[in-house]
Amino acid sequence: MTDTSTRPILRDLVPLSDPGGDSAGLRSEIAAALMRVVDSGSYILGPEVEAFEKRLAASVGVAEAVGVGSGTDALVIAMLGLGIGPGDEVITVSHTAGATVAAIRIVGAVPVLVDVEEQNYCIDPDKIEGAIGPRTHAVVAVHLYGHPAHMAAVGAVARQHGLAVIEDCAQAQASTIDGRQVGSFGEIGCFSFYPTKNLGAIGDGGALVTDDPAIADRVRKLRTYGWSKPQYAEFDNGRASRLDEIQAAILSVKLRQLADHVERRRNVARRYRAELAGLPLVLPSESAGTTHAYHLFVIRAEGRDALEAHLQANGIGTGRHYPWPAHRQPAFAAVARIPEPLTVTEKIAGEILSLPLFATISEAQIGRVVDAVRKFYR
Repeated sequence: MTDTSTRPILRDLVPLSDPGGDSAGLRSEIAAALMRVVDSGSYILGPEVEAFEKRLAASVGVAEAVGVGSGTDALVIAMLGLGIGPGDEVITVSHTAGATVAAIRIVGAVPVLVDVEEQNYCIDPDKIEGAIGPRTHAVVAVHLYGHPAHMAAVGAVARQHGLAVIEDCAQAQASTIDGRQVGSFGEIGCFSFYPTKNLGAIGDGGALVTDDPAIADRVRKLRTYGWSKPQYAEFDNGRASRLDEIQAAILSVKLRQLADHVERRRNVARRYRAELAGLPLVLPSESAGTTHAYHLFVIRAEGRDALEAHLQANGIGTGRHYPWPAHRQPAFAAVARIPEPLTVTEKIAGEILSLPLFATISEAQIGRVVDAVRKFYR
């Protein structure tokens, strides 16, 4: 799920994200990892990928992890691994990055779009049952902005109707529900390592995680042409989508720092919430029993466009996540099924605004953001 630009950072700008800055403190370790791969002569599906997959699975608390080329590929291969194909239906939300819905279309399935909960912007479990039809095979629960979806309720509905659950964890690496990490609740969890993510590569990458060894075996084959052994295709819908050795080596370095970086993000979010309290804004909240990973700090404001223009004029980077819900985009509007009005989705689309948040943001930068927002309301 590609969500922000990776253009060079301007010196006088407080950027929305800073993947280069987040990696700078690990420069020597990353350089050593790069040279280790270069010297090894093993560049595709070698020891670095295997080691990272084991570390990622242990981090999430599942049995298996499978590295692939991107977060979108993870979603596509997850659906293929569950046997989802043309004409099948997959329930998900319209308020998400386009990649979630695009992945459904790539496998030929029909996206069935339901509304989100207004408190956390994740799928509303109460909307799932009414969206189930005879061709429904799965639910994709998106943990948006870093806040977990209500997985107990989602899972209960899915089990009752025999549906698979795929977790889109692209924005929520290291967020938890009752101490358990996202990605460990459904049949498959899907992660993105796009550079701006909480666990970001220096390039692209993704992974699937699961506790089911049969699923892990299928998706490993699907990521390499459907081969069960070299040049022998067991599946006819395989891909060429492999996490490369360089990115795996870098991600192993960064995974060791993930908990610390997420806690820094949470500290920034606490300061924002404290210092922006009392303004006519809807600030992010955390549901009971969850930890928010704060991939993004998304506020809601009436007159959002004027606030955004003011912040940009003051050198504050902003984002809209997301400016167009999937059901408003031509590529998806013509093919999606929408069982009932997307009331919350429509409401928040004109109000959401992302403020700068990254692990290495400075106190001075946070102060500039807070002062600029307060100035607008004065």
